[in-house]
Amino acid sequence: MKKLILISILIVASIYPQNMRKNSSFSLFSDQKASFVGDAITIIVVESSLASNKAKTSSEKGSDLGYSLAGTVSTSTLPNVDLGIGSNNNFKGSGSIETSGIIQTKISATIDSVLANGNLMISGSKKITINGEEQLINIKGIVRTTDVRADNSVLSFNISDAEISFEGSGIVSDAQSPGWLTKFFHWIF
Repeated sequence: MKKLILISILIVASIYPQNMRKNSSFSLFSDQKASFVGDAITIIVVESSLASNKAKTSSEKGSDLGYSLAGTVSTSTLPNVDLGIGSNNNFKGSGSIETSGIIQTKISATIDSVLANGNLMISGSKKITINGEEQLINIKGIVRTTDVRADNSVLSFNISDAEISFEGSGIVSDAQSPGWLTKFFHWIF
């Protein structure tokens, strides 16, 4: 009888195998990590960027044409005549671009969907208003479940196809942008 029960349990276990990834969230021995749609996850945004681009161009073109005439006719002398035509074209151009930026923050995000391979599609946003200045941070991308740390957080550089936007509006951003009259003149010229 014991053998029959043991064989029955083995047959049932082989027919209905456990998905360890799915059952890990219910285990007594593993951390409770976000892995289902709607679960919250903390994104630690640590991004820095530096870009530099330099260009230099030089061009030169020139042409000269000259003519000279001198002579005498009978008793009167013609004056010496010199004729010269010249053309010259110079161009020099140079440009330099250098940008850098650093963003460090924490954003709570939610899992939008779970892909077939177990990766998590996440999205989140954070809005901060200080003295009339409004800052909006949006983030979305794909996170591997193995990159989710024990405290249910993930670093931003572990997010694939990451889209991180940082936008601001208010008094300072208005002061940094040109006025409508300046924009009009730039549009004309």
